[in-house]
Amino acid sequence: MNKLKRLGCITLFSAISTIAIADNYPSKPITLIVPWSAGGGTDAVGRQFAAGLHEELGQRVNVVNRTGGSGVIGHMAMKMARPDGYTLGLGTAEIATYQHIGTADLSYEDFTPIALLNLDYAAFTVNNDAPWQTLDQALNDLAQSPNEYTVSGSAPGAAYHLSFAGFLDQQDINPNTVNLVPSEGAAPGLQELAAGGVDIVFSSLPEIDSMRKSGRVRTLAVLANERQELFPDVPAAKEVTGDSWSHGSWRGFVGPKGLPEDVRQRLEQAAEKVWNSDDFQSFMSSRGFGAVWKGPEGFHQFMAEQDSNNKATIDKLGLGQ
Repeated sequence: MNKLKRLGCITLFSAISTIAIADNYPSKPITLIVPWSAGGGTDAVGRQFAAGLHEELGQRVNVVNRTGGSGVIGHMAMKMARPDGYTLGLGTAEIATYQHIGTADLSYEDFTPIALLNLDYAAFTVNNDAPWQTLDQALNDLAQSPNEYTVSGSAPGAAYHLSFAGFLDQQDINPNTVNLVPSEGAAPGLQELAAGGVDIVFSSLPEIDSMRKSGRVRTLAVLANERQELFPDVPAAKEVTGDSWSHGSWRGFVGPKGLPEDVRQRLEQAAEKVWNSDDFQSFMSSRGFGAVWKGPEGFHQFMAEQDSNNKATIDKLGLGQ
């Protein structure tokens, strides 16, 4: 009986504590973990978003870069944080790849989804001297001449690589028949493309914008269902193939699993106001980032779909362990 009384007291105390946390939240500064280096795109989005959260929540939101392991260290820190709303994270597309590649015991189910903030689709870009003027011409040659063409833009299994490979697979082209030349991001891949060292590069549209404007490369399509507002001259892949494809690199606001519902709701409300603010939208537009909003349910469904698509593509590429 005494044990039952003690258990009841503990349960009651926990419930009261949870209510107190939610009612007073936030009562101290918040840490926002960014799993990539300072100065990069994710860091820039994170710092802009944190500044907006500061205004909405009335507490400082301190950005902490936890880098290493291709994002594993930062994402693991988000996963292991105490679920009280004071350590949160800017999760990235790699969340939906780690467990399938075998690099870490991490998946989207380890986090409380709060909001998807950004989605940048992969673009299909070729040298301006390439014989292909349209996406369907390129796809036809890739299908008819396996192992003849090369592609670059990232390390194997990165978000844009999986988007490109998954798209080829959707079009009944074995992605393993287009040889990947690994690179540390889009910049060195684009240099190889301009020099004639590779045939195709996958990357975000902002990353290739200056080379497109200078006439050194030509983007045949963005691998998305619709043309992007900031790049209206680039066709969407769906216009050519008729097939839906929505995959790329993304950034979302997450907490550790078990975040109290009232705290999650408070954060969602604040995040939506920040996302809709003129400051945040102007920042995203000026950087060429795709501003996409999904609340907790939509974000959870989105991550589940990305996870499923990635697993299929990773298995097809033979990258799984």
